[in-house]
Amino acid sequence: MTLLNTALNATDNALRTLFAKPHASRACPTVAAQTTELSTQDKALSGALMRVNHVGEVCAQALYAAQALGTRDPVLREKFQQASREEGDHLAWTQERLDELGARPSLLNPLWYAGAFGLGLITSRLGDRLSLGFVAETEHQVEAHLERHMERLPQGDHESRAIVAQMKDDEARHARAAEDAGAQRLPLPVKALMRAAAKVMTTVAHRV
Repeated sequence: MTLLNTALNATDNALRTLFAKPHASRACPTVAAQTTELSTQDKALSGALMRVNHVGEVCAQALYAAQALGTRDPVLREKFQQASREEGDHLAWTQERLDELGARPSLLNPLWYAGAFGLGLITSRLGDRLSLGFVAETEHQVEAHLERHMERLPQGDHESRAIVAQMKDDEARHARAAEDAGAQRLPLPVKALMRAAAKVMTTVAHRV
């Protein structure tokens, strides 16, 4: 029954992530007394970068849902589900910022979700320590990606920068939690393959 409930939750998560308006449990980060005024060019850049970040959060929902479904450890399942709820804040924040910038989400979000879900389910079947290792490495790479976006976002886009900064802190915390739970370190070729796949995704999502 627990497995069935988790499977139903995974299905519900997919439908809500891809087709429903996300709602955050935390207020969207802001910078006090700072207002954003962007040129047309800077607004387009911010929109493209936040679309990429939104795709990352779509993938995070898929990854954690798949790993919650795949693990046989109820304590670990709850940790994955809690991380998914926190990543849901990121999904809502990035969607809200896309709306404010007049930008759209990626047209390929169903594809990104399916790919991330498949990877999460495969790694979960290889054992909890390896699954946690995949989470930890993913979060470390996302943290580095967000750091690069902080450098690329227009300095005057205070709203987007506040969101990305909070997301970066949360991703680092999720990586530490996975490591503390016993994550297995991944081989260097696997890490390189993950970076290559992420590069393809971010490059395509920047435009599509």
